[in-house]
Amino acid sequence: MTFAWQILIHTPVWVWMLLAFLLWQGVQAMRPRRTPIWRALIVPVVFIAWGVSRLGFGHQDSVWPLVAWIAAALVLLPLGVLTPRPFDVDHTTGQIIRPGSPFGLVRNLIVFASQYAVGVISAIDAGDRALAIVVGRAISGATAGYFIGSTIALLVAYRRKSAER
Repeated sequence: MTFAWQILIHTPVWVWMLLAFLLWQGVQAMRPRRTPIWRALIVPVVFIAWGVSRLGFGHQDSVWPLVAWIAAALVLLPLGVLTPRPFDVDHTTGQIIRPGSPFGLVRNLIVFASQYAVGVISAIDAGDRALAIVVGRAISGATAGYFIGSTIALLVAYRRKSAER
């Protein structure tokens, strides 16, 4: 219990605020709702920024974390493009109309837990730090790639659906 407590109290406050935001967004996505396009882009932008921020340019002794990031981003980008979440467009207001789904909550928790676990491992065990850094960059790249792809799919579908009238 002491070990887990130490992990929790040494986690930066911003991480808990991010988790609360992602939980809130995921719970909101479980209900049908209307939202402006810019609001639908908040979670993808958060995950893309988090993924890119983990690159740590200039702070690496090896090229492998960068290779892992790029490879994972390239693998998951098509998945994001090919698996768009369904929505309709209200042609009067331009808002997106989405059905409720637990997908957003589950996705947010999986990505957060993966990033958090890698951060904890790299902070605790110096012996596993090199591997954790490569795995962490791969997770970050995969996350960024997926959300870049899903953002592209959302914007393309929004433009097409808005023009249908």
